Formats: sequence, structure tokens, C-alpha cells
Amino acid sequence: MKKVTANVKQLSGITFAGKSDSNSWVVMDGPEEFGGSNSSVRPKELLMISLGGCTGSDVVSILQKKRVIIDGFEMNISADLTDEHPKVYQNMHIEYVFYGKDINPKDVERAIELSQTKYCGVTAMLEKAMEITHTYKIEETV
Repeated sequence: MKKVTANVKQLSGITFAGKSDSNSWVVMDGPEEFGGSNSSVRPKELLMISLGGCTGSDVVSILQKKRVIIDGFEMNISADLTDEHPKVYQNMHIEYVFYGKDINPKDVERAIELSQTKYCGVTAMLEKAMEITHTYKIEETV
């Protein structure tokens, strides 16, 4: 088993910077009313962004191996947050949006399935705590 590490430092108030083994810093912040400067992403928001980055890189890699040409790709991720503390995500939904010409839906479905069931470690961790659903659409480009 490989051990990974992270270091998180307070910059000011509730503004923090963190880095892990990749040695790249990310800044996290909160709203001004809680001591932040409202200048960066919230820590919980990073969970949604991490999910998108993980599954997105899987899907693109799988499509490239299948020689599927896409002109663009994005994901819209939404979550329902509980009202009471600790405020946690109850579920997440990923909408995969592909842009291109003559993209075969079967290739897209298989790439998403492989990411969600086999490759994406963020999905594997988060689905232990909540339901993760997905849809996709293909936008035909000229």
C-alpha cells in the first residue's frame, strides 16, 4: 500500500493553502462572515471538482484509446446539501456533455461506465457516503 501525504497551512483567518505529493498548491477559502476573504473555492466544493477531474480524465483517456474524436467536453456537477450541521452532500449528479461530430453514444456510455465502476477512485470513495448519478448528452458540432 502506498502512503500519500498532504500539508495544509493557514494563510489568514479561514483561508488555507494545501498541497500533496504532486507539490501543487491549491487555495481554499470561506465567506467573509466566517473569517474568510471569499477569494477561493470552498473545501467542500473541491469534492465536486475532484469528482469531475477524476471521472473526466478517465472518460477522455478511454475515448482516446477508442479513437473517438471530441471537439470539447465538460461536466456539470450538482449536489444536494443538508440544512443542518454538519452540512454534507446527500448526493451528487454528473451531467457529462460531449461536443463533436458523429460521436457514437455507445462509446460514450462505455467510457462513463468504466470510469464510474472501475477507474475513478474519487467516485469509489464518495459513493460510500452518498448516491452518485449521471446523465450525458452529445451536442453535435458542425
